[in-house]
Amino acid sequence: MKSGAELINPYSGDRDKGEQVEQMFDSIAPAYDFMNTAMTFGLHKWWKAKALNAASRALSSPYIKNVLDIATGTGDVAFDLHRRFPDALITGVDLSAGMLGIAREKLDKMEKTAKSRISFVQGDSLALSIPDNSQDLVTVAYGVRNFEHLHKGYEEMHRVLRPGGTLCVIELSCPSTPLLLSLYNIYSRKLIPLVGRMVSGDSRAYTYLPESIAAAPQRDDMTAIMKDCGFTDTRWRSLTFGAVTYYIARK
Repeated sequence: MKSGAELINPYSGDRDKGEQVEQMFDSIAPAYDFMNTAMTFGLHKWWKAKALNAASRALSSPYIKNVLDIATGTGDVAFDLHRRFPDALITGVDLSAGMLGIAREKLDKMEKTAKSRISFVQGDSLALSIPDNSQDLVTVAYGVRNFEHLHKGYEEMHRVLRPGGTLCVIELSCPSTPLLLSLYNIYSRKLIPLVGRMVSGDSRAYTYLPESIAAAPQRDDMTAIMKDCGFTDTRWRSLTFGAVTYYIARK
């Protein structure tokens, strides 16, 4: 049975959440990078660095061969992973052809080594076309709250990770103190949707954003789901007064 963010859809109608999420990201793809920077005041780069630093420290070996970035979007996490692990094969998977088109445009401007090590594939995170036990590291940035079935998504990540492999999830979250939560709600539910409509032209996408954040499992509730799906050594850390939380786990 669905619960939490699984019940929050970007648009109205009877279509599956996955189809709606794909449509939403196709719609906002041209504005995505700008909005990501604007609404986080550029902090998303620091959040990404902190999370990937923690994931790198958690690896059983610094010499890794295969990395999977789920919900890769416009590719920024995949590109960061390539800089950290230049010899590894980096695969970015995403539902949205629009987002992947921008990722590939960025890749076309990079050096030959990056082009030979990074690939972007359109696919469903709940049914990955990736072999069992094949990935040393799996990352997901701001994607799991968009899953139609969160447990299934984590089970797929667990399936493709090799034994001893590391999972790193970055997700937006809500501040835990009442005062900060009140200020956050004003910002996320009033200002972000207004600017999002102006910049992206999609009147619903940036209203869905705070709704899905509030409904998604966070912190201990998220690590409990990871454990249910077979992960061990689960832990989390919140940043910037709780506005984002990253999670590290192991298979």
